[in-house]
Amino acid sequence: MKKITLIACYILMTVTASAQSSAPKSITLTDTERQLVKNNNDFAFRLFRQARGEESSIMSPLSITYALGMMNNGAAGQTQQEICDVLGFGQAGADGINAFCRKMLTEAPTLDEETTAEIANTIYVNSATGYDLQQGFKDKARDYYDATPEALDFYDDTTIDIINRWGNDHTHGMIPKVLDKNTFNSDAASYLLNAIYFKGVWSRKFDKELTREENFGSTGSTEPMMRQWSVFDYTENDLYQAVRLPYGNEAYLMTLFLPREGKTIGDVLATMDGSNWQFNHSGNYHVDLKMPRFKTETSINLVKVMSDLGMPTAFTGAAEFPYFGNRDVFIGNMFQKAVIDLDEEGTKAAAITVIEGTESGMDGEKPVTLHADRPFFYVISERSTGAIFFIGQFTGQTPTGIKAIGQSDNFPDQPSAERVQPGNCYDLSGRKLSNGKWSNGQMAKGLYIIDGKKVVVR
Repeated sequence: MKKITLIACYILMTVTASAQSSAPKSITLTDTERQLVKNNNDFAFRLFRQARGEESSIMSPLSITYALGMMNNGAAGQTQQEICDVLGFGQAGADGINAFCRKMLTEAPTLDEETTAEIANTIYVNSATGYDLQQGFKDKARDYYDATPEALDFYDDTTIDIINRWGNDHTHGMIPKVLDKNTFNSDAASYLLNAIYFKGVWSRKFDKELTREENFGSTGSTEPMMRQWSVFDYTENDLYQAVRLPYGNEAYLMTLFLPREGKTIGDVLATMDGSNWQFNHSGNYHVDLKMPRFKTETSINLVKVMSDLGMPTAFTGAAEFPYFGNRDVFIGNMFQKAVIDLDEEGTKAAAITVIEGTESGMDGEKPVTLHADRPFFYVISERSTGAIFFIGQFTGQTPTGIKAIGQSDNFPDQPSAERVQPGNCYDLSGRKLSNGKWSNGQMAKGLYIIDGKKVVVR
């Protein structure tokens, strides 16, 4: 079957500012727009609760919003309504998503003069298959996302290099390879990419000389713990402690939530939604802050996650995308890869969301202490709107570096080849398997992801 793959590559890098940073600018929102941001943040928390596992992980709900928002311009009927509802735009519809994405695209880069923020979008269409995007879809891609389609022959070996070069250039080398030979599909009808680059440092840096290896959690493992004594926005209650760590001129923030002893990340997340996660300003506190220097990488298949959140139709043959291209499609696969690198200087975070379309039929100075020496979660957001860019958790370093959510190292319930049937099954690159993987009703032996778990078929 021919496939359309849409990729949203979203990247948040370290935030820059000097000690003389100017006051942060704000994004002005109407009451309606502010409600849409709150609703989209609801989606961020529902997504993270649904998708997170026990391991350290990082996701970008905003990247998913951009990816689905762009594709939703080609949708109609129940398919479009489900996507709008899941993302939190409801009756605002596709136009509401477009307006939100446009405002963030054009205004987010202007909030801090000492911060580099770059946003770019592009669309590649497979000239070899005769697939073409409808004019109405192309107009919206241009008007809202600054994306102009470019025709390429996907059977030409240089095409993958062109796409990867664009990704590398627009993420300043943070994502040097968007696709490889295992993930690039020469029969795809289109590739759509969205990249955002954001660079800077903590407003209050950590002194590297104070970083020490210390115990983390109850497992006996150690982490490089950074430390500083400074004034921060801080709050606490019986469930958690929380501190805001600003970047640059404080237009962007990381909010760190540390569950109380005996409480879990899940306990805290269960109480939060898009309107109550931001604590009210409760005064500046002198905080004795410790937190680990860490790097987390995550790979997660989103088909079941997004379907369970309320948009199952888009992943079936009943999907309606009549305004996307010149032939019908449904979403055959959807996954996200994300990474966060946090150290004494600041934060770098990146995410790539992939949507594969398959052709149908084919105050006070109160002394407090916050030592994040056990599992915690965090949110990176824009201050004036509260829009959540990234949400993640840290439960300790993963020895292998990359950990797929919902996958076990022990490969439980390993089926034999004759017991695996075509269905919700993917290879390790996140591609949904075609019936060609089966011979005489049996699946070829190998390593796969089946129903969100890593499985060895013998």
